[in-house]
Amino acid sequence: MASGGDLEAKVEAFLNVEKQARNSGDVAGTKKAVTDILQLCFEAGAWKTLNDQIIVLSKRRGQLKQAVTAMVQQAMQYIDQTPDIDTRIELIKTLNLVSAGKIYVEIERARLIKKLAKIKEEQGQIAEAADLMQEVAVETFGAMAKTEKIAFILEQVRLCLDRQDYVRAQILARKISPRVFEIDPSKEKKKPKEGDNVVEEAPADIPTLPELKKIYYELMIRYYSHNDEYLEICRCYKSIYDIPSIKEDPSKWIPILRKICWYLVLAPHGPMQSSLLNSTLEDKNLSEVPNFKLLLKHLVTMEVIQWTSLWNTFKDEFESEKTLPGGSLGEKAAEDFKLRIIEHNIIVVSKYYSRITLKRLAELLCLSLQEAEKHLSDMVVSKALGAKIDRPLGIVNFQTASNSNEVLNSWATNLEKLLDLVEKSCHQIHKESMVHKAALKI
Repeated sequence: MASGGDLEAKVEAFLNVEKQARNSGDVAGTKKAVTDILQLCFEAGAWKTLNDQIIVLSKRRGQLKQAVTAMVQQAMQYIDQTPDIDTRIELIKTLNLVSAGKIYVEIERARLIKKLAKIKEEQGQIAEAADLMQEVAVETFGAMAKTEKIAFILEQVRLCLDRQDYVRAQILARKISPRVFEIDPSKEKKKPKEGDNVVEEAPADIPTLPELKKIYYELMIRYYSHNDEYLEICRCYKSIYDIPSIKEDPSKWIPILRKICWYLVLAPHGPMQSSLLNSTLEDKNLSEVPNFKLLLKHLVTMEVIQWTSLWNTFKDEFESEKTLPGGSLGEKAAEDFKLRIIEHNIIVVSKYYSRITLKRLAELLCLSLQEAEKHLSDMVVSKALGAKIDRPLGIVNFQTASNSNEVLNSWATNLEKLLDLVEKSCHQIHKESMVHKAALKI
């Protein structure tokens, strides 16, 4: 290790060399001089001097962009070799200060902030880490690799979810289009020639596109779980299920397929839910989890389901989700499961009955009169079903009143069908007459 006086003298000598190279416009010479100064301070273990020199060199008049870039990149290699955490934070802050506002070192600044945010998170300062990460808008960085951009934004989303800032998490997540995960890397443009905007290679620790897809949808599951948006959670699991590396390994896709089935059952009835339900039933892999195939078939069959027997059959499967990856289904999910079965039963009854007494409806649903009326009313309000309740008589009418336009359209359609039938009948009669006349002539 060099003594303080020796280090000062050597640094001064290199500063003179750097000045001459800079004034003469020698890019290579300036870059070498600044990196030599930093290397000298690093080898001497003079971290304070290193920080001071980084600031001094970056502020010198007419300092070359290439020299500043080389200096920042060189100093970043020393971050992991600092003796303690305080020295590491100080060096990162110094480099962050130097690179602030300089577009030619924006990628390095993003990586520095990511490192600093990680340190803050390890110290338990989640809010500070999230605020730091949100300072950087990597989506505007043209030279940054696509996978690195996505990984950075996903880290921003994760920190927002950790601090329970769901609004900001959603805003950040929207910066990533799910279609980007479907692009085939082999079909992407080749590396540009010299003089074009060169996109840097992503660091080795950045996940691949399929891995980023899995991380993205896992974070979105966390976001949608906050508001119990079961259908969106199901769609996220479906996207993870379609990743090739997941589909090749039964130990990975079976738990995910179970989750898809559960969240399909928990999702409110609707066109998207019905579409996903039918496509899942067509999946050949569903035969590996026969209980869930049976559960989904219950929902597509237009028959009333007895809740007690169904719960007894699937209670163990429901409880076993706690031991599988992806989190457990809580008490709220159990309540919603029962609610979905009740809604299914009401839809089945509406298909078979145009009018039914409220008492009989309650018997079919295995509910009290008040509960049956409440669930039916909720479905009518949410427009999942059309019905009217005559409370004094206790009768439910599933036939919706048609307006004049609908009645006229119905009549017009019926008349058109009648005329078509008459025309076809006349044609057949005429054909038979012609055949009969021809036979008589012979």
